[in-house]
Amino acid sequence: MARLAQKAAGQTLGCVVSTNQNSRTQSAFLVFFLSTSSLTGIVMPPALAQDNGIVLELEEIVVTAGRNPVVAEKVGRASTVVTSHELETSQVRYVADALRRVPGVAVSRSGSVGGFTQIRIRGSEANHVLVLIDGVEVAGTSSGEFDFGTLQVADIDRIEVIRGPQSALYGSNAAAGVIQIITKGGIRNGYRVTGRSEVGSDKSVLGNVLVQGGGETFDIALSGAARGTEGFNLSDFGSEKDGDRNVTLNGKARWDITDDLFFDGTLRLTDRDSDTDDQDFTWGSPTYGQVIDTPGKVESTDIFGGGGLTWELFDDRFVQKFRGEFADLETRGRNSNGQYGDDGTRYHLSYQGTYAFDTPQFWDSAHSLTGAIEWERETYQNAYPSNPSQAAAQERDLFGTVAEYRGEFFDRAFVTGALRYDQNDRFKDTVTYSVSGAYLFPQFGTRLHASLGTGSTNPTFFEQFGFIPSSFVGNPDLKPETNFGWDIGIEQRFWQDRAMIDVAYFNERLEDEIQTQFLPSFASTPVNRDGTSKRQGVEISLGVEILQNLYARASYTYLDAQEPSGAEEVRRPPHSGSFGLTYGFHENRGTVFVDAIYNGQMEDNRFTPSGSQRVTLNDYVMVNAGADYQVTDHLQLFGRVENLLDQDYEEVYGFNTQGFTAFAGFKATF
Repeated sequence: MARLAQKAAGQTLGCVVSTNQNSRTQSAFLVFFLSTSSLTGIVMPPALAQDNGIVLELEEIVVTAGRNPVVAEKVGRASTVVTSHELETSQVRYVADALRRVPGVAVSRSGSVGGFTQIRIRGSEANHVLVLIDGVEVAGTSSGEFDFGTLQVADIDRIEVIRGPQSALYGSNAAAGVIQIITKGGIRNGYRVTGRSEVGSDKSVLGNVLVQGGGETFDIALSGAARGTEGFNLSDFGSEKDGDRNVTLNGKARWDITDDLFFDGTLRLTDRDSDTDDQDFTWGSPTYGQVIDTPGKVESTDIFGGGGLTWELFDDRFVQKFRGEFADLETRGRNSNGQYGDDGTRYHLSYQGTYAFDTPQFWDSAHSLTGAIEWERETYQNAYPSNPSQAAAQERDLFGTVAEYRGEFFDRAFVTGALRYDQNDRFKDTVTYSVSGAYLFPQFGTRLHASLGTGSTNPTFFEQFGFIPSSFVGNPDLKPETNFGWDIGIEQRFWQDRAMIDVAYFNERLEDEIQTQFLPSFASTPVNRDGTSKRQGVEISLGVEILQNLYARASYTYLDAQEPSGAEEVRRPPHSGSFGLTYGFHENRGTVFVDAIYNGQMEDNRFTPSGSQRVTLNDYVMVNAGADYQVTDHLQLFGRVENLLDQDYEEVYGFNTQGFTAFAGFKATF
């Protein structure tokens, strides 16, 4: 069977079972390094099954860095994988907080958890990052970006982050990278129920339950998560607390119809309402441009789903995938200016075929060729139009074709190339491409990796057709933004494979960047900016097993993100990083951790009666610490402290952030 064909079905993890005591140590090393390579961002101790001396040993990690899954060491693109075990051990509750530890990623949250949260990769805009949950695009059709303030980690199996232009693989909105969240699936021939509950000193309450089960030919997972908090005042003015409520339901299933035909499906609902404070744009007000205490609220209900068939032929050499996805998005809000909101839908159909074959007579090589066609329709409608011209629903269709080649040579050299052609009924047709490669020097513990590619991001519906009285006017003549980027890096293992460091340099150029321009009436409108926005920097990740069961990890990002004028882009810290220590004790029944996140000084905008002005947000260090202990096979107790140093800081100008907060809870498994 072809080596690449073995991966075409999309398996994500391989494992072997060992009962040898020495293999327990070896598996600890293996899990540790799989979670500290450039393909991962958070270092945590391995989760080893202790029953009857049996150890579950991970054989390989595969990330979705192509049209088909790719073994980690073969990936040329700069990628990071965060596993569910790492999320559990660090007691992270929101995906945005897990991403703070990933090199090249910047997080901007407007106030407390549940507040509007943007993720930027390598200095990009948030709508340049494609976000998928189980393969389904989840960005709002209005803004073109996903609000990470709603996304809890309760049912997540792993998070994959691919940095650099990926439009050749994924189309528009992947100009700077892709974040894919993969939820937990079912289990075969049995069942398992996991529940968790915790309370916080901020009067927050969290609860979630995950039910997994299945038979010989099918498995299913159902989960529900809810979190509510009284919150705190987001504004420096007044005393009203701004709370948040978030409920998420998720279902995932797989059915082996025959030995060669498989069905998989997913359905997800998120319902959320959050209190908000508004910026004061009352002319002549002494707090003009400041965030003031108001009884604002935003509510959203999002439904996502998808399903598909996978058909494997010719000993898995030829794999076909037929898939469909949908998103139904509804947002309603109110502030001091009145009500606002929008409705959006997205429908996506695709076919993909992959043929894999070996040519051992030519450089001991293996190859795969993939072709795909995609159709997508997006709609947008203003829920509260200010005039009849704003009442009509907007719609746009896209048809894309993709070709990808993957090759392996001598089990050391790995190359990937992709080409995409997109036809869009609202914009000029677009061609994007990407090339990546990796090369192994196993005798030295060295891996080289590099990639380059182009990206494209279409203007959002709101940028084209949005309207806010006396404040914003859309521009239907906007052009797509285009990006070219490349990176090169080296991964080195040393100290008898107990330590690993990865260093990468990246460089990107953005053309036709969309910016806000103020009109003589003081209203704003988006326009394509002349010139080139330049981004370059360095990403470093480090992982070390200091002692048995004592692990350290660190990351650092240097970012130089400039507007065409040479000014620093806002909310992009030039320096950011993280550091963490994790210690497992009492035969790994207990864990203690300390994490520190550093966000360097950065620029933001302040609005004044004379226009927008730059302000500097101070740097800060966020320290979190906690512990857990497995009391019995079915019960775990845990606790943690967030913002241990009680830092007072801002991620977005004018919005307060959470101070010292303690949490305690339990997890039960049956």
